[in-house]
Amino acid sequence: MKKITAIICVFNEEKTIKDVVIKVADYFFDEVIVVNDGSTDKSDDILNTLSRNYEFKYIKLEENKGKGFAMATGIENATGEIIVFVDADLSDLKEDHLFELTMPLVNKKADMILGQATETLIDYSVNPFKSFTGERSVFKKDILPIVDKMKHSRFGVETLINLYYQAEGKKVKYVMLGGLKHPTKFDKVSKQQAIKEFVKEGHQIALTAFKNSDLITSSIKNKLRI
Repeated sequence: MKKITAIICVFNEEKTIKDVVIKVADYFFDEVIVVNDGSTDKSDDILNTLSRNYEFKYIKLEENKGKGFAMATGIENATGEIIVFVDADLSDLKEDHLFELTMPLVNKKADMILGQATETLIDYSVNPFKSFTGERSVFKKDILPIVDKMKHSRFGVETLINLYYQAEGKKVKYVMLGGLKHPTKFDKVSKQQAIKEFVKEGHQIALTAFKNSDLITSSIKNKLRI
């Protein structure tokens, strides 16, 4: 069986990070990596305490570099052939969810698995943003070619990954993660702050798409061939 690495990227998730790390560390993953992306809350204290009783590789970035950089750092430090990304702000994470994210790759049913939490603001069955999910698994060899680009993509990292996989003609499979809760920004910060963050992240997504227009062209050509 292929070696599997789970990567959790953290930025100010003191309310949920403990439960997420415990659940992931208790699963059958061969390796767990936690990347603290310059958190300024109690996340670092919580992770240091957890490291005394749970086995995981803890990487602390002294300043916030963005989600793309944190994910790329995790990949560079991973020894597994399969990489499973798990968000740090999830609630009600269960072993079944990790199984659903992992086994289709183990069984070679797809090249990338995208997991959709069902307990979200938008009905998961019609969610137009489901491809932006942070719950995903990939083969390390497939994602390594874009690691350097990921470092500069910040919140546009999921867009970059999706475009690259489409351009390469990779098979993507969606799985529903029943009962998993993923909060919106409105659940975590004030309405005004949430709007500001949405605008900033939207800009990062658009910039990523613009910088990788060649991938868009390639993905369109692949679809036309089909």
